[in-house]
Amino acid sequence: LVLSNDTALNSLLSKLLQDYLEQTNSSAPSQVRSPSSNLEIIYVLLMIGLFGFFTVGVMLTNIRARRLEDSRDPYNTYIATDVWHKKDREYFQAKLIENYKLCCVFENQLAVEQPSMQIPEAKSS
Repeated sequence: LVLSNDTALNSLLSKLLQDYLEQTNSSAPSQVRSPSSNLEIIYVLLMIGLFGFFTVGVMLTNIRARRLEDSRDPYNTYIATDVWHKKDREYFQAKLIENYKLCCVFENQLAVEQPSMQIPEAKSS
């Protein structure tokens, strides 16, 4: 009795092995899709949807929090008054005037063009 069970199990395993090898060696791809592959697609879409939902929620919460900031906040007041543009412009003008006062021009009398004198020409040999 034990031998017949063992023989039946061996023949079953050999048959399964042959079927598997024929399936992997066949050149035609099988067109049959298992029903679990549809569930995998639904799972991936569900995960992407949940990620998108939480991302949009965080973005909207952040935007709403920025709108509710106190308008009397010194940082927002500093930016809103636009005083720093005027200070930059005044600083730039002061630096320009200071550089203009420090500027001086030296004139090289020998390099200045003198129409009455002729430039000597090099003699070709």
